[in-house]
Amino acid sequence: MKKSAKKRENTKKVHPKTYARTPRGLQLRFLDWLSGFNARLTDRQQSFLIRRPHRSFRRTYRRDYVRRLRIPGYVAFTHEVNRMLLKYRRVFIGLAIVYALTIAFVGGLTNQEVYGQISTLMKESSQELMKGGVGKISQAGILLAATVFGGGSDLSADQQIYLGLALMMVWLATVWLLREFMLGRKPTLRDGLYNSAAPLVSTLVVVFVLAIQLLPAGVVALAYAGLVSVGLATEGFGAMIFWVTAVLVAVLSLYWITSTLIAMVVVTLPGMYPFRALKAASDLVVGRRLRILYRWLWALLVVVVSWLVIMVPTILLDSWLKDTWKQLDAIPIVPVGVAFLSAVTMVWFAAYVYLLYRKVVDDDAKPA
Repeated sequence: MKKSAKKRENTKKVHPKTYARTPRGLQLRFLDWLSGFNARLTDRQQSFLIRRPHRSFRRTYRRDYVRRLRIPGYVAFTHEVNRMLLKYRRVFIGLAIVYALTIAFVGGLTNQEVYGQISTLMKESSQELMKGGVGKISQAGILLAATVFGGGSDLSADQQIYLGLALMMVWLATVWLLREFMLGRKPTLRDGLYNSAAPLVSTLVVVFVLAIQLLPAGVVALAYAGLVSVGLATEGFGAMIFWVTAVLVAVLSLYWITSTLIAMVVVTLPGMYPFRALKAASDLVVGRRLRILYRWLWALLVVVVSWLVIMVPTILLDSWLKDTWKQLDAIPIVPVGVAFLSAVTMVWFAAYVYLLYRKVVDDDAKPA
């Protein structure tokens, strides 16, 4: 009894810092850290379950996951985006010109000689297949696709990085300018270019996540090219299996990027971190993901139709002018038009995403 009492007395006299370094103290510290870590994980899991109505292997009732989304219709909202951009057209047209000049400076324009070769090849190969006005329009559409996707610009890795950074700057400047305009301020284009780059690193992290989410679709595209070369994806059972897989992968990628596009706007908020923005955007679209996804698909359709409406007549006019006056062959009318329209498309799509985000947030703030 005397020895145990003496031992307890000696233990009490040990300094707390010294006791913390003993095996017993280290063990207690580890147990405290483990307990706190488990409590944080439990809180995070409970918070996640409260925010998300879906449970694995359980039926989710409609009353639990449907959320209100009272925003203008597709056409009405598109007109609203166009009105916003036209209201401040001087600033946004200037931004598009800056990006188009950046494309030209970096070397992103399609080589005029390559474009001329593609055009000549199209004319020669389509003489027997396509005749009349419809044939010329089809030829112009194919030539547009070859110009945009086939390129002829042959960019190096450094040039692609520069163009990517310029693209991010246009996105950030558009979002920053719209936010300022909607707050009642009157920023200039210079203000947008100089002040919008603060969340560049955070935005690049979100873009990296977006690239990972689109990676399965890229793998399927590479697999399709390989299977076509050996004739496995063109007919028969192999083609059916491939296209079923491709559709499932496309649905998965679209499911992911629905909230990631919103996160690219959320991350521009002051003091916002990328993964916190991804979490907030994912919570924002829960219960209305399909309706927001339809908006992205509608925006894509508007972009494609606008390109066809603007660039197909431009290509036809370019072909007629150069057939009439050979002196105009060296003037890159179509490549310059593609560069400028690419810049306008980027500004318009950034405005569309930002204004849709504001509509969703404002709708959540309204009383039911």
